Amino acid sequence: MSKVAVILAGGLGTRLKPYTVTIPKPLVPIHDKPVLEHLILALKKHGFSKYIITLNHMSSFIRAYFGDGSELGVVIEYSEEKKRLSTIGPLSMIEGLPDNFLIINSDVLTDLDFSAMWEDHIQKDNIFTVGTYSVEVKSEFGELVTNETNSIVEFREKPIMRRLVSMGVYMAKKEVLRYVPSDTFYGFDHLMLDLIDSKDFASTYNHEGYWLDIGRPSDYERAENYIAKI
Repeated sequence: MSKVAVILAGGLGTRLKPYTVTIPKPLVPIHDKPVLEHLILALKKHGFSKYIITLNHMSSFIRAYFGDGSELGVVIEYSEEKKRLSTIGPLSMIEGLPDNFLIINSDVLTDLDFSAMWEDHIQKDNIFTVGTYSVEVKSEFGELVTNETNSIVEFREKPIMRRLVSMGVYMAKKEVLRYVPSDTFYGFDHLMLDLIDSKDFASTYNHEGYWLDIGRPSDYERAENYIAKI
């Protein structure tokens, strides 16, 4: 069965400046290839043969580099946003999406088993599956714990907490499109709230391996080190 991936590549890449002053973030080179090429090749290993890349900022650069995908042995199509539509809004612009498909940010590096996530989503018949990752969040402040009389019973110096976050990797059933308004700014946050409100709950697929969302120059350096080792 042919697998389809929608790659979200319309962002401005503001946080990654100065790397993104002259080129769009998906084309920022990591070691020997643009980050988006690394992503496509990783997905190809898991049977994804068709890619729909959503574009906005510096779109002509991305079209010129990847073309129709034939040089990578895949099929690439494009969906051009005329205005900013956030993460989920671009789906409203794409015709002919299959019953199930992957959605992924163009700046993700991960060793996630995409095939396993795909099968889990299909078997559980989820309307939407969110790839998740547990991250450590260190508080900037010392934490005071009090009892019912407001006496301090415990002090924690800048505690480290674990939080489950989205990896920017999703599996969707086509039915989710009924929540997505046409040609409107509509993000992942909007979809989560709408699904929770309707009790048409999204599910999670947790990953414990490597994951990096390349958003800042320090992340770029980490990405270089990761790619150099694989």
